[in-house]
Amino acid sequence: MVRRTSLLARFQHPAQVIVLGFGGAVLIGSLLLMLPIATTSGEPATWLAALFTATSAVCVTGLAVVDTEMHWSVFGEVVIAGLIQVGGLGIMTLATVFTVLVSGRIGLRAKIFAQAETKTLSMSDVRAVVRKVVVFSLTCEAIVALVLTGRFLLGYGEPFGRALYLGVFHAISAFNNAGFALWPDSLMRFVGDPWICLTVAIAVIVGGMGFPVVFELVKTWRHPRRWSVLTRVTVGVTVVLLVVGTLVLLGTEWRNPKTLGALDDPGKFLAAFFTAVMPRTAGFNSLNIADMYPSSWLVTDVLMFIGGGSAGTAGGIKVTTFGLLFFVIWAEFKGEPQVNIGHRRLPASAQRQAISLTAVSVALVAASTYLLLVFTPHSLDQVLFEVISAFGTVGLSTGITADTGVAGHLLLVLLMFIGRTGPLTLGSALALKHRTRHYELPEQPVIVG
Repeated sequence: MVRRTSLLARFQHPAQVIVLGFGGAVLIGSLLLMLPIATTSGEPATWLAALFTATSAVCVTGLAVVDTEMHWSVFGEVVIAGLIQVGGLGIMTLATVFTVLVSGRIGLRAKIFAQAETKTLSMSDVRAVVRKVVVFSLTCEAIVALVLTGRFLLGYGEPFGRALYLGVFHAISAFNNAGFALWPDSLMRFVGDPWICLTVAIAVIVGGMGFPVVFELVKTWRHPRRWSVLTRVTVGVTVVLLVVGTLVLLGTEWRNPKTLGALDDPGKFLAAFFTAVMPRTAGFNSLNIADMYPSSWLVTDVLMFIGGGSAGTAGGIKVTTFGLLFFVIWAEFKGEPQVNIGHRRLPASAQRQAISLTAVSVALVAASTYLLLVFTPHSLDQVLFEVISAFGTVGLSTGITADTGVAGHLLLVLLMFIGRTGPLTLGSALALKHRTRHYELPEQPVIVG
């Protein structure tokens, strides 16, 4: 009895439950995708294809080792969409919702788990926040699905049933920043269609902004001075990255005959903006990534590594982390003892978390790049792009995903899982408990640089 209690106690930390929840979703998804009914051929999918696809869906990445439309049946595609929805909303958010529906109340432990998943600042607000997250997500997906369905129906002559199916699937995939598409070329056939591209891009931005920021903007969008530090940093960095990313990609690819060079001027701006939005971890592409210049790959690497907002459907180290690091460095250059953002002081714990998360992420990307270079014959720029795309749960690829071999596929699976759950979340999930030191050691100056 004591032994059983001790074992259960090891898995009561919110981070541990979140990791186990995502792992369980991947396992269930893999088993469903291995059913004969999940493939168009009627033959069971290989365990590796099922595992890779399920992980990519739950971790809202979009990388694929098989063609989604050709390999998976309608049942398989519905499973993928369901896994994307589960991964986007979060295992603990869904679990909390089910608890409310069944019992009408939330226990303390469920509140803690939901708080860890939704990143809410007050535990007393968890129930209301979870309800808002679910309603907001489903409402946004419904609006996007309506627009896309209408466009497929009226603009491309698709039958109503097919148009609705395409609209719903891609609305779920876009809002949850998954990047799964039901065409072999992703959205390249719609490169000049603003109805498709802008709708998907807006869904990606809103879904990847982060629920706390979106809710605050809805209430105080007319009063920027009342925005919290989280909202100011998220909105500011997001706007800068979108503008800079669009302009840099536009300038780099303007004369590339295989990408922007073949489009008219409005089409170039639309394609450049869409391509700058997708590294926020969406994974759709309206241009052939393999035909882009290596310099554009490098820009995309940076954007993918940063990712989107905290507590949203995006991956990467998050724009908040990137913004906080900028203010930490700026304060150090100015010689200020405290890091201030606006009229607020940044806690030391937030600074340590930002630095730790970035350092762990850089180390993980570097080690994974080395291993994938050993496993595959591909070039450094291609491998680095693939690794960052997997870790950032982006889904963009230069076309080498299917050619990385079994070892490469398993490495990418691990990267996608870590990228979704978060390096620090995974690390804390492996720890049995937090350690508290009741004393301080003498300070010793160290030369840096």
